[in-house]
Amino acid sequence: MSYAQFIKNRREKIGLTYDEMAKMSDMSRSSYFALERGDKKLSLEETVRLAKIFGVDVEHLLTGMVPNNDKYRQMILAFLRKAKEGKTSIKKTKLAKLLYFADFAWYFQYLQSMSGFAYRKIEYGPVPDAYFRMLDEMDEQSRIEIHKKDIDGKTMYEISESFVSEIEKLDLLSEEELCLIDSIWSKWKDKNTSQIVQYTHNQFPYKNVEMDQIIPYELIRQERPEYIY
Repeated sequence: MSYAQFIKNRREKIGLTYDEMAKMSDMSRSSYFALERGDKKLSLEETVRLAKIFGVDVEHLLTGMVPNNDKYRQMILAFLRKAKEGKTSIKKTKLAKLLYFADFAWYFQYLQSMSGFAYRKIEYGPVPDAYFRMLDEMDEQSRIEIHKKDIDGKTMYEISESFVSEIEKLDLLSEEELCLIDSIWSKWKDKNTSQIVQYTHNQFPYKNVEMDQIIPYELIRQERPEYIY
């Protein structure tokens, strides 16, 4: 189970013994030990209790990952810079899918997410809970520009890099990560939003979880390599 190693690492980081952790989480020592071995499934109450003890969101405990906000922002800027090179912008929904491809393709190769964010299944595809809030924050900080457009009776939001963020370094992204982002952009730059949404809807991870549920990264390992992105 993805959260077993995460829980063990967090316990060791804050310096608690098995007995101390079992008592704090209201479990027997044997039950807690089975949890760290990956032999026990968490109940909802246990999940909430452990998330509170470790100071993380429930989604991040279940995925075994802690999000890197600064790195996720750099991923956003990396795609926006690719768009700028092509003298274009990216619609908000399409950008969310490009980021999903980067995270899940990286996991497919290295068994870890690029950003550490948990993705939820919603109507328009996989997206982290923090995505829209983060875009609003970056807009308020003038790091990006969000343009509202009404097309055929539908409201669209186009995202582009601002002059403020042009000097920001993408120093949290490795050369390999930037190469993957470039590859994803090259494939999808000329595709419209509906095409990329339909593509993610047909992938194994999206099809095999219930609506509004967190999508386990492990599911991407069951997708055919040519359909990772």
